[in-house]
Amino acid sequence: MARWFIVAGILLILLGAILHFVPSALGWFGKLPGDVDIRSESGRVFVPITSMVVVSVLLTLLFNLFNR
Repeated sequence: MARWFIVAGILLILLGAILHFVPSALGWFGKLPGDVDIRSESGRVFVPITSMVVVSVLLTLLFNLFNR
């Protein structure tokens, strides 16, 4: 269990460093085809369907890699 916390912490630190020093590196995230963005005068609805599928596939591959 402790190993997972260490790995998650390292990944969060790396992601934070990337977002801090190179903010345009993940500029494409949330703007993929299939991400629903509805804007109107009364508000905005954003549903990142495709982006969450990409995150799900990446996390599945990562977890399967560490479980072996």
